[in-house]
Amino acid sequence: MATHRFTPTHYHTTLGPHEPALRIADGDTVITTTVDAGGGDASGEPVTPGGNPQTGPFYIEGAEPGDTLAVHLDRLAPNRDEGFSKTVIAPWIVDPWDVTNLPEEKRARWRIDREAGTATLIEPETKLGAWSLPLAPMLGCFGVAPPGRQAISTATSGPYGGNMDYAGFVEGTTVYFPVFEPGALFHVGDGHAAQGDGEIVGTGIEISFDVQFTVRLHKGMKIGWPRGENDEFIFTVGNARPLDQCVQHASSEMLRWLQEEYGLDPRGASLLMGMAVKYDLGNVFDPAYTMVCKIPRRALKPFWNEDPFGKEEPGNFGS
Repeated sequence: MATHRFTPTHYHTTLGPHEPALRIADGDTVITTTVDAGGGDASGEPVTPGGNPQTGPFYIEGAEPGDTLAVHLDRLAPNRDEGFSKTVIAPWIVDPWDVTNLPEEKRARWRIDREAGTATLIEPETKLGAWSLPLAPMLGCFGVAPPGRQAISTATSGPYGGNMDYAGFVEGTTVYFPVFEPGALFHVGDGHAAQGDGEIVGTGIEISFDVQFTVRLHKGMKIGWPRGENDEFIFTVGNARPLDQCVQHASSEMLRWLQEEYGLDPRGASLLMGMAVKYDLGNVFDPAYTMVCKIPRRALKPFWNEDPFGKEEPGNFGS
């Protein structure tokens, strides 16, 4: 289990079967950086074209189609003192008759105080004034190479991950991806200093990141859509449009998980979800929407004979 310090020199605006930037092994840790959605680095200078440029891809030795790649997000940290965002809600987020009342788009600048843990609006001038909010660093776009040797734009998402913009992809979370290509080819980018649910203005607070992640390979464990876990929840992710379709993908993946890994029958899994499930909204701005289906760990405790992902101890089930 090695630790690799990787300095990227080339970025991709598609997730696909690109030449590996680095080869790593099961259990290895990578310390690297990402540029912001516009291609700006830690100095704020553009070093690559925009469009959610990705660092990587990282080739995981031994990963094959039909396996599952687990990526633990060890550290996600803004690495400069200013970020940017859009400022106007997307027209399809509001009632049609309110679209004409939306203002012209302007870019916002945000001062990032890493020591205080805050982001403060610098411009444009609004009645919010110099509004500050807590930093909540998260990844907007990351995942593995899609199936069929496809290279798919980082503007969208699918079973392979991609531009999901889920505010729960934070430090300490483990995310599971189905493997479609040899080596999995893990890509990472699109850091946000903070973001509300849905990314409804089309951005979070976009900024470059210092990133550390650790990979684990689960041979022969086949999943259909991204899964994840943190101290409070297990969750599944559906990416599609219209919104009801991504709800279906996320819900079906959770039903499969509860049966395959926790030993529940279909009726029991349905009842557990019916009484305990929570849904979080990911991206509703870009071509594919994202819905997250999650179950509290405390609801799973009676059925947990062993950790389905091989850790020695289950997570914190809460009270």
